[in-house]
Amino acid sequence: MSESDKPHPLVGLARKAIASHLSGDTLPQPDTFEDPGAPAGAFVSLKKAGQLRGCIGTIQPVRPALAQEVVDNAVSAATRDPRFQPLTLEELDDITISVDVLGTPEPVSGLEELDPSRYGVIVKCDWRKGVLLPDLPGVTTPEEQVRIARMKAGIGTEETVELLRFVVSRYY
Repeated sequence: MSESDKPHPLVGLARKAIASHLSGDTLPQPDTFEDPGAPAGAFVSLKKAGQLRGCIGTIQPVRPALAQEVVDNAVSAATRDPRFQPLTLEELDDITISVDVLGTPEPVSGLEELDPSRYGVIVKCDWRKGVLLPDLPGVTTPEEQVRIARMKAGIGTEETVELLRFVVSRYY
């Protein structure tokens, strides 16, 4: 495997965390990771044959290091995404993993400040929040991006929302 074929270290960490959890082994600890990284929100997405198989993340950091955020979110994406049955160890070789590290969300005044190929979106209404990562297949307009994020949060189309955007660094 050439250097360019190797997964990003965060993706390797996510795969190791999932494999450890599914095998009943101890999860990797951030202090054993070469660069645990500054705290940041992160999403771990799992795909099987190009179809989503799990995705869990945090908008803002809830753990002291990025590596721990990735470990915990990887295990959750594999076992706790309510849209899917928990992943099995036998499936793991067929899974592709990406890790999105989120930048700090910033408020926007309207749809004209969104670009679904560049920015993710957070839609907030009272205690409900819907999040959609950027650059997703089939999501080409800000209207579609916000509609999906509203739906994920159970926010009706007539309800007033606060919009925030964020950038991601996506790793494979």
